[in-house]
Amino acid sequence: MPPLRLPEPYAFELSTARYRAFGTDLANLWHEDGLHRVVDGREVRITAAPRGVDVEPLDATTEPVVWKLLGAEFDLDSFYAFVQGEPVLARLIDEFRGLRPPIAVEPFESLVTSITAQQVSLHAAFAIRNRLIERFGVRAEHAYSFPTRERLALAEPEELAALGFSRRKAEYAVGLAQSDLDLGALAALPDDEVKAALTALPGIGEWTADWFLARHLGRPQAWPAGDLGVRKAVSRFYGDGRDLSTQEVRAIGERFDPFQNLTVHYLLAALLSGAGT
Repeated sequence: MPPLRLPEPYAFELSTARYRAFGTDLANLWHEDGLHRVVDGREVRITAAPRGVDVEPLDATTEPVVWKLLGAEFDLDSFYAFVQGEPVLARLIDEFRGLRPPIAVEPFESLVTSITAQQVSLHAAFAIRNRLIERFGVRAEHAYSFPTRERLALAEPEELAALGFSRRKAEYAVGLAQSDLDLGALAALPDDEVKAALTALPGIGEWTADWFLARHLGRPQAWPAGDLGVRKAVSRFYGDGRDLSTQEVRAIGERFDPFQNLTVHYLLAALLSGAGT
């Protein structure tokens, strides 16, 4: 089977680092130098290959999922041309060239994952997410499928609380599963309407909606200014030695228009790696 060609540049190790940085992710499992994801009941293994990735199995069902998962939709060439006018970002490109932010391919999974991460460390969030996956998901060979919306709609909040969710977060996750909102239809809406639809639900605030825009829909201008990690990253590279407020970070985001989403992922990668220290 020939490899799946991806738009160049693409750096597999850089782009999949998120799945190794904060602990095991059972639904996007890093195993023996490859990324495993369950697609339509089958476990798919993705490994580095010249000019793309090897995907097993690769067919009409798995290819579009892998394409989206690996961030192939991002326009890196235009972004790299833009950052030539931004000295800080231009220096980071030299170290992180080919970084394509991975995308959460399922909207329900993206939102529940954000709910688990509200006001806790990412290490704690990954641990809670994994317990949820083990309890309500389905194991293939190595990886698990993330619990379906239909399965979690039948769960009791007490069952999620036993996994480490706070009582409120458990209610939010079950409430989301039971809601009437068509999550798939959000992809056809502009950013502001997506945020309005999501924040009308209990437990879904601007932070969760911003990350949904960034990491599920891949919207170019998504800029989660209220995220602590984003504030740290922007402060680190643009704060002149001080911690910036959410309002200041939001204002700084305007200078990166229309590439806020890629900018924030490159700044976060640089913060995590200690680049520029």
